[in-house]
Amino acid sequence: MSENTMTLRDRIEEVLRTVYDPEIPVNILELGLVYEIRIGENNRIGITMTLTAPGCPVAGDIIREVDEKVRDIDGVSDVDVTLTFDPPWNKEMMSEEARLELGFM
Repeated sequence: MSENTMTLRDRIEEVLRTVYDPEIPVNILELGLVYEIRIGENNRIGITMTLTAPGCPVAGDIIREVDEKVRDIDGVSDVDVTLTFDPPWNKEMMSEEARLELGFM
């Protein structure tokens, strides 16, 4: 799929697949850490996400990476990344591919 035929949501999901939890070799989308992607007026992007653990020492790094990568997408006007622990993340939120890769199947 060329960049011209990809929707903005596709491009957001594509860059989110390049963000990894440093403790787990799987991207945050496959891990199920991204709860919601909202595309608002003037392509203002809202992302609600969580972390694998509330005390994650690299929380700021992951959020900053998400913000910077989504902000760099052509056409995006602004980005708001919201961190939530409701509902708390669990292994069931991972994609089947991620569970297979990590041996949780």
